[in-house]
Amino acid sequence: MADLSDLERVRREKLARLTEAGMAPYPLRAERTHTAAEAIAAFEAADADAEIQATVTGRIRSIRNLGKIIFSHIEDGSGQLQLYLRQDDLGDDALTLFKDAFDLGDFIQARGSLFKTRAGEISLHVKDFTMLAKAITPLPTPKVEEVDGDRVVHDAFSDPEGRFRQRYVDLAVNPEVRQIFATRARIVSALRTFLDERGFLEVETPILQPIYGGAAARPFITHHNQLHQDLYLRISFELYLKRLLVGNLERVYEIGRDFRNEGVDRTHNPEFTQLEFYIAYANYQSVMDLAESMIAFAASAATGSTQVVYQGEKIELAPPWPRIRLRDAIAEHAGIRLEDFPDAEQLRQAMEDKGHQPKPGATRGKLIESLLSNYVEPNLIQPAFLYDYPRDISPLAKSLPGDAHTVERFEGFAGGMELCNAFTELNDPDDQEQRFFEMGRDYAAEDEERHPMDEEYLRAMRYGMPPAGGFGMGVDRLTMLLTDQASIREVILFPHLRQREDKGE
Repeated sequence: MADLSDLERVRREKLARLTEAGMAPYPLRAERTHTAAEAIAAFEAADADAEIQATVTGRIRSIRNLGKIIFSHIEDGSGQLQLYLRQDDLGDDALTLFKDAFDLGDFIQARGSLFKTRAGEISLHVKDFTMLAKAITPLPTPKVEEVDGDRVVHDAFSDPEGRFRQRYVDLAVNPEVRQIFATRARIVSALRTFLDERGFLEVETPILQPIYGGAAARPFITHHNQLHQDLYLRISFELYLKRLLVGNLERVYEIGRDFRNEGVDRTHNPEFTQLEFYIAYANYQSVMDLAESMIAFAASAATGSTQVVYQGEKIELAPPWPRIRLRDAIAEHAGIRLEDFPDAEQLRQAMEDKGHQPKPGATRGKLIESLLSNYVEPNLIQPAFLYDYPRDISPLAKSLPGDAHTVERFEGFAGGMELCNAFTELNDPDDQEQRFFEMGRDYAAEDEERHPMDEEYLRAMRYGMPPAGGFGMGVDRLTMLLTDQASIREVILFPHLRQREDKGE
């Protein structure tokens, strides 16, 4: 109690006032016959002389005290409804209790009849009410000021990160944030619908894995005490989903969490949601067809249109998307023809000559990847697929016919960021084993791109894995695009944040 603010102390006194008056501040049960939206709809649908009784619940959003009459708006998950409380109906003691003990942010239950005020607002004429949950800590409120004659509304949170650290408060005071996550739910539902309707089977694969793989990322490590075994939080579903192809499950997908021990920025969070699917007898070209249709379907289902506005740019997601060779995109945006520089040293020198700053010791594939991320990706505002990637950064993809250094891989981009990544899957166990050896040789032990040898996956491949196409997409980034959010933290309910230092507060 010693850490309570002055406002919290006052609200605790009001809590005691409720108890003294015989009203439980946190009763065991709540009753509700209508949501706010249902109550309004019922009144609008009724005959003019009908009396509609309703019991509603919600959080108090406004209180306007006119002496013997109080107008108060409450909000539930469906919207807002005005309450009309009158001393002649409730009695002096009840109205005084409301004035003395009820605050903005409290949850209330009210019973009465619906009517329309002279101002034309559908309201509940309250016959009785009770507290459902007393809010001890006041919700933050936006700050409004006049600037050069204009009304400027400032965020309710003085700390920019406060919204993410206290997402529950952010959701309570910002309906537009609630809408982001409602849209996200529709996106996930649409992705499932799209794949289910095409004969895919949704599955679940292990989150704790004895060997990590399927992506270029550093894992989180944990330990199983009873088994005396280190385990990894998965960085990808890929190697387990492809085992299912071996088992004659020809179309599989998973939507779930991946974990990568990497930097945090506007498009990266250590814990994120991924969709991966694998389809037997497909290749990266047919997967492109499926991917562009799926993303357009999700956009239409979640937002009502395949056209979205992202950071001021109108983006049309309807198929077909342009398909551009990676080397052509780099030549256009970075000014380097990759075919003129066949090894890493030559490419590094060419990059330095043009003012680029390549990472020392990087392989040719990683140099190409840096050109892509720095010079090409930011320019891909309209959706596009880039295809045919370097073999040394794509150890799980099948080589391009006649070109041992290039693989059948594509990435999809929109809004200046990568949305998805896909391959024609490598299904030759001997070639795959050699790739694992190469990755171990070409990359240092601490390198995030390093792929450990997965003997169990190779064992599965030796039983025969059908030719297949595979696909992975970040659900968070797709949500960013479809809700016009510049940061991944806006579309993850509880994003990872640096721990605050203890300042004795």
